[in-house]
Amino acid sequence: MATPGQPQKATYDAIVIGAGIQGSFTAYHLAQRHRDTLLLEQFILPHSRGSSHGQSRIIRSVYPEEYYSRMMPDSFRLWQQLEAEVGIRLYRQTGLVVLGPAGNEELEACRRSLGDSQVLDPTALARHFPGCRLQAGQVAVLDSTGGVLFADRALRAVQEVFRRHGGTVRDGEKVLRIEPGATVTVTTTGGVYQAPRLIITAGAWTGPLVEPLGLRLPLQPLRIDVCYWREKEPKSTNVGSVSPCFLTVGLSQAPHGIYGLPALEYPGMVKLCHHHGSPIDPEKRDQAPSGADRPDISLLSSFISSYLPGLETQPAVMETCLYTNTPDKDFILDRHPKFSNIIIGAGFSGHGFKLAPVVGKLLCELSLGEEPSHNMAPFAITRFHDVLQSVL
Repeated sequence: MATPGQPQKATYDAIVIGAGIQGSFTAYHLAQRHRDTLLLEQFILPHSRGSSHGQSRIIRSVYPEEYYSRMMPDSFRLWQQLEAEVGIRLYRQTGLVVLGPAGNEELEACRRSLGDSQVLDPTALARHFPGCRLQAGQVAVLDSTGGVLFADRALRAVQEVFRRHGGTVRDGEKVLRIEPGATVTVTTTGGVYQAPRLIITAGAWTGPLVEPLGLRLPLQPLRIDVCYWREKEPKSTNVGSVSPCFLTVGLSQAPHGIYGLPALEYPGMVKLCHHHGSPIDPEKRDQAPSGADRPDISLLSSFISSYLPGLETQPAVMETCLYTNTPDKDFILDRHPKFSNIIIGAGFSGHGFKLAPVVGKLLCELSLGEEPSHNMAPFAITRFHDVLQSVL
């Protein structure tokens, strides 16, 4: 029986918890398959407390892991499909270079993933990326398909198309309880909902949500410093060509890698981040870190001095974002080991945004009991030991 203030409709074909980019694309695919779908979000939309906010993300074909590189053509196709559906540009092709020591195993795997790839020596790199200096013994691999996804715009677009296909979004509703069964019951601060299938894509909040369901997933939320560095001579703000995106592999001074995007968000400021951060309780995400909690700034300043001398060495703007890492940095995309109608998508480890259209499709397929369209072995929950606990 609905209580006062509770929505009239409480039963759906599918419920998705978490309206970040992964959950929104999952709901989008379900709605396109004519499934009456509810997308739940604990915060009022739009918000900046999770992992899907901000203006830009890198998209690329290059990947050292073959299973990701095989997904990328599908992902590019689905991004283009979404652009066509909303009539808005969501991607700017800038190219991307991967920097690292010559012969590095990860760099070689990246090169192989591109097939007919282009390896750049310092002279060739200067033509593609004039502001970057390679160090002795280093090379770069060029991915001409790489570029920038306009993240905020993309998230709004996928949610718009989801609604257009009859989907329901309810934000500002925190999930209080999940009761498994042939019909799953989800109780939130705003109502009680039921569906024969549930997909959990709650980012850094996934661990606490699935623990009462008997799962202890090895998910570590991290707070990431997202830094913007001023160009000494601003040149990337015109309508013409911009510098490529880049990322590093195999650098001893940056074992987790560094990535950068051209000055498209803030005029004359390049986005440059360390692909790592500090462990954080997501409920304390909004607490401002102290200077001592930001060791990555000195690492990035040192990198800029050596590789990007055209940038100031102190950040002009600093923002934060959440990663939710798995131990092996691969995603979790799987059914609950005991409740096959509960699907979990988690642990995107700072590289999931570009793959969200495919992730959403895979989670949709899992929830409908279909054969997944890509190899799911790398994403199985069972690759982690001792995750299944007793269900109260």
